[in-house]
Amino acid sequence: MVEKARDEVARLVRAESDSVIFTSGATEANALALRGMVEAAADVNKPITRLLVSAIEHKSVLKTAETIAERVADTRLEIVPVTADGVVDIEVLIRLLKADEGRAVVALMSANNETGVVQPIMEVSRLCRGAGALLLVDAVTAAGKIPLDANLCDCMSLSGHKLGAPQGVGALVVSGATPLAPQLLGGGQQKGLRAGTENLAGIAGFGAAAKAVLSNDEERSRVTVLRDGFERALKDMLPQSVVMGEAVPRLPNTSNVALPGLSAENMVIALDLDGVMVSSGSSCSSGKIAASHVLAAMGVADEYSSIRVSFGWNSTKSDADAVVTSLVKLWQRAHPRAAA
Repeated sequence: MVEKARDEVARLVRAESDSVIFTSGATEANALALRGMVEAAADVNKPITRLLVSAIEHKSVLKTAETIAERVADTRLEIVPVTADGVVDIEVLIRLLKADEGRAVVALMSANNETGVVQPIMEVSRLCRGAGALLLVDAVTAAGKIPLDANLCDCMSLSGHKLGAPQGVGALVVSGATPLAPQLLGGGQQKGLRAGTENLAGIAGFGAAAKAVLSNDEERSRVTVLRDGFERALKDMLPQSVVMGEAVPRLPNTSNVALPGLSAENMVIALDLDGVMVSSGSSCSSGKIAASHVLAAMGVADEYSSIRVSFGWNSTKSDADAVVTSLVKLWQRAHPRAAA
């Protein structure tokens, strides 16, 4: 069952089956990738001295990179900025890669978990290979929503529950030539790269979910129409609303919207009272009201406090309409004179 699931997860990202290492989730996968590459490179006398991490990465990447830079001698963290649309700044990355300051690991997610903005992985892959840098792609948010190719990077992290599998299972897909030191030692499972008894039920569910989403092009199209219709309706009713990353490619299911002058906290609470579930940031931060490091990296002004609206297999047009109706009511309560 584990090997069958390994085949199915590999097929999802166009990888070889033996390149898939099952983990407890994407947080562990990202830690294994970053720490494992840094440690293994040092062991073969090709030390990694720079971690080039995009400003919009998930906290599991940012915090792990920060810790490595603090604890590993002669290794430093450099944050790669993004444009106002939330796309990694390619010109800055080129400049950093050309700097003759040692070997680098670049970390760039395939699509952002708050805005849905898709990143230029193919171009970044070409740049990294030309500079001899290693590339980690966090594909958690994008898996099952857009085509992925693990051959473009050295490591790719995935999470089962984002596809509909149980929580508590993920994977790291590792290129055969990538140096990687295990972080969990013991029984030698998974070619010695991740010891510990496998989560059989979770892995089987991960494989089944990976197989299911490979053939859901029709569903992706349906959700895209739903998301685009929601955004049009919101702008028709509230022209002052802002859609983050609207001008660049985004995932079909994600809409990050702001209403100037309305806080994310107020929007989340108002929608919740109307029976609508949204978040003020990434899904793993739902229920927490805090400033978004993603929006800050995009240079979004403070008054634009946004919410993330996500659409899935059970979302309907009436659900999308309910979000619009609730936000319009909130806006009218906050601006009674304008509403009148």
